[in-house]
Amino acid sequence: MSITYPEHLLPADEAIRLRALHLYQIAGTAPEPIFNEYVAWAAQLFSTPISLISLVDDEYVHFKAVTGAEGVPGLPRTESMCSAAILVDTPIITSDYKAESCQLIKPDVAQALGLNFYAGSALRMPGGARIGMLAVIGREYRTLSSTEEDVLTRLADLVSRTIELRFQYLDADQADHWDAAQQELSGTIDDNAALTRYLVTRNHGINLDDPEIQDLVLRRLAGIAKVLDRRLREVLAVG
Repeated sequence: MSITYPEHLLPADEAIRLRALHLYQIAGTAPEPIFNEYVAWAAQLFSTPISLISLVDDEYVHFKAVTGAEGVPGLPRTESMCSAAILVDTPIITSDYKAESCQLIKPDVAQALGLNFYAGSALRMPGGARIGMLAVIGREYRTLSSTEEDVLTRLADLVSRTIELRFQYLDADQADHWDAAQQELSGTIDDNAALTRYLVTRNHGINLDDPEIQDLVLRRLAGIAKVLDRRLREVLAVG
């Protein structure tokens, strides 16, 4: 996919976008189990060594969760592909890390790690603000099929809704309920990851374009959505 980026790293609605990010009080916070579960499962589904959840702040991109590059808390905004990815008004972007492919960021860190593939879907909050990305990253350049794009989009939507759920619980001073929600969601994702491992072993890899596998994965995504729907209804009803 050929991506056309804007001329500037800061979008026209940057002030609104940053207000939305800061409202959720999640950028720069400590790791939390559920977000680690999401990136681990995403890396499995897309067979990539790295997956991360990023939150794009004014000058820094915080990694709320990362697998495959543990110990990296984030990157300066000018060095993270996520900074450019949130600018594109499409749910999915795929890109390489060549300087000519995206002149908005410095690819030095990615190139030093031998990275050649990035695919991400924006974390879109209820007001429409794109506060970060769910990304899968690899060393071999590739593209995504329409089915893979759909799965990544749905997974990013679940992450966005989980951020919303986290905010609602903590804003209502119900940290214990947030912990319980994380445990419930983590249990569901653990089951999904076990199924994914089985499929990878049985098929020597995972092909999301296979109708049987696609159906299984979409049903598992729908199961997480049901948990989020129920939890959000409960906390909003109390509020």
